[in-house]
Amino acid sequence: MTINDLKKAFPDVNNSNCAITSPATPKYNCIAWAAHKDNLFWWPDASFIYYWPPSVPRKETIDAFVAAYATENYKPCNSQNLQKDREKIAIYTLNGIPKHAARQLKNGRWTSKLGSNVDIEHELRALEGSIYGKATHFLFRKY
Repeated sequence: MTINDLKKAFPDVNNSNCAITSPATPKYNCIAWAAHKDNLFWWPDASFIYYWPPSVPRKETIDAFVAAYATENYKPCNSQNLQKDREKIAIYTLNGIPKHAARQLKNGRWTSKLGSNVDIEHELRALEGSIYGKATHFLFRKY
């Protein structure tokens, strides 16, 4: 996987706003990665194939995703701006449905896992488009 490969799916990605940081692995996905989990694939599927916090409804809704991250002490906030005492998560939605999540790094950039593919470091808006939609909801927890 290269940046040029990513550009096919995410037209705004380029060498200055995105870097690949790990090889592909199916062990975890973006939702888990945003919460620092790299041993489980998180998704609220009704078939129970994937992990989902037990107390949270298995629904592809913002409320369910916010509740899932609340089990890891994240709370809603109104800003994606870097704050040195807060770690943030961005939830990307397409037509109101959660599709992706990214975690803000201490340098202000974001880290994402692309499905079962690679991890990347990127600018928040670089992944916006027809696959993930837009970063619409933000959560934080104190470092």
